[in-house]
Amino acid sequence: MTAMAANEPLLLRTDAAGVATLTLNRPQARNALSMAVMESLLATLGDVATDDSVKVVVLAGAGPAFCAGHDLKELRADPRREAYEAVFARCSELMLAITRLPKPVIARVHGIATAAGCQLVATCDLAIAANDARFATPGVNIGLFCSTPMVALSRAVPRKQAMEMLLTGEMIPADRAAEIGLINRAVPADELDRAVTELAGKITGKSPLTLAIGKEAFYRQIDLELGQAYAYASEVMTTNMMARDAAEGIDAFLAKRHPTWRGR
Repeated sequence: MTAMAANEPLLLRTDAAGVATLTLNRPQARNALSMAVMESLLATLGDVATDDSVKVVVLAGAGPAFCAGHDLKELRADPRREAYEAVFARCSELMLAITRLPKPVIARVHGIATAAGCQLVATCDLAIAANDARFATPGVNIGLFCSTPMVALSRAVPRKQAMEMLLTGEMIPADRAAEIGLINRAVPADELDRAVTELAGKITGKSPLTLAIGKEAFYRQIDLELGQAYAYASEVMTTNMMARDAAEGIDAFLAKRHPTWRGR
């Protein structure tokens, strides 16, 4: 690695029009999730969570790939059980932070998204990929089953499709990833930025309070028994109705005017 590359930040943040784009910046390592990268991403997500100017987060990768998963060289550099526990615990903390972030997160995927990189895609609320992107959970090929990626993958795609990816370790193309629900859609590579910006723009105009309420409720209800899910969702809607933004939104709709959101 050159001295210049060594001094570059591991994560880049750019903000525009209510969207914070967080770019993994280890292109020479295919944006592998080292401990330092995960810590940088966790810290930045913490900052974004309380930044009222940010309505949507886009997660991207610099260089030729989105993310190739864990840094295998780093894993082998310290073969103690405690070191492995720390890495996988930090990765789980990162995935939970994305899910619990009170703002939608869109994965902008190009190149490859493998192992924990595929886990990142599955964890994000939405994902758009270039049509030449590829996805895999290839741990089985090197004797390390993708157990933590499996958690996100099995919640994003049907069971048999998840098992096929996990048991074979084979790459799937972007159109197949869209077909099974791992991503929202695949677009031509030269249209990827436009498609991500367009999707983010459809969300930034919504009430930030409503987005936060809805995202939390989605993940809380999805694993509940049906009756419990309806009971929980009814309580959420009742609380939501008491918010100023709900009253403003309904009044604006009835009056045929644009609402003015206050985030409360």
